[in-house]
Amino acid sequence: MTYQDICREIANVEDSHGTRAYDEREARAVARILLEDVLGFTLADIYGGKQVNCSADFIRAFNLIRQGVPVQYAVGKALFADRYFKVTKGVLIPRPETQELCLWVAEDCKTAGTILDIGTGSGCIAITLALETMAKVTAWDIANEALQTAKANAQALGADVTVERQDALKVTDDGRRWDVIVSNPPYICQKEKVDMEANVVDHEPSIALFVPDSDPLMFYRAITRYASTSLNKGGCLFFEINPLYAKEMETMAEEEGFAHFETREDQYGKKRMMKIWKE
Repeated sequence: MTYQDICREIANVEDSHGTRAYDEREARAVARILLEDVLGFTLADIYGGKQVNCSADFIRAFNLIRQGVPVQYAVGKALFADRYFKVTKGVLIPRPETQELCLWVAEDCKTAGTILDIGTGSGCIAITLALETMAKVTAWDIANEALQTAKANAQALGADVTVERQDALKVTDDGRRWDVIVSNPPYICQKEKVDMEANVVDHEPSIALFVPDSDPLMFYRAITRYASTSLNKGGCLFFEINPLYAKEMETMAEEEGFAHFETREDQYGKKRMMKIWKE
């Protein structure tokens, strides 16, 4: 079996709707990740037609992919900001647009003393910021698997991150103060689910993805309200946002006492990141 053989098999994988899960380009990308991350293949190995050693780990991962499981869950890790993070089905797979947000924070807040990441999941934002800045970083989540995964990733990558259990919807001013608060909270409305890829809906944790249609800003409002009293003077709040609600985000932030906004587009041209501050 070679890379080309694997590509053909992956291109024939069907999702739970009975449609092709990957186009040819996506199948090639998935095959590369599988070979690089499980067998350590180089690009020369891949494109040179090296035969695949069907080890137990490779067979297990390949079978999961053929069942429609996202490749990151199949291989157990995902690349984010040039580092590999352990991912399990209990945490969201890190996305390129989240990396863009994280790198914006790292560049903009190099002198920050304290950073709080709310809804940390795999810990990819908190750990990257701990390694890219001099700040003392704290990470919150409510899910047990997310807390365990974030701790494991911090230890594996040598990042000094304090991981704590906290419900973002029930947070109150506890006297602690932060220079930066960053969050990629759940923001996809239930009505948007019909347009999403089946392998995302079927396999990634709904608790990290979806909010009610009736209150799409529920997490943003709770976090912004907390930030309004817990940010240090000159502190700022960074969000990954739903492009559909960028304007509503500004209105909500103004209602919570924030007067300044900067919105940035992701690599796909969608309004995806927002910085909010008072002065």
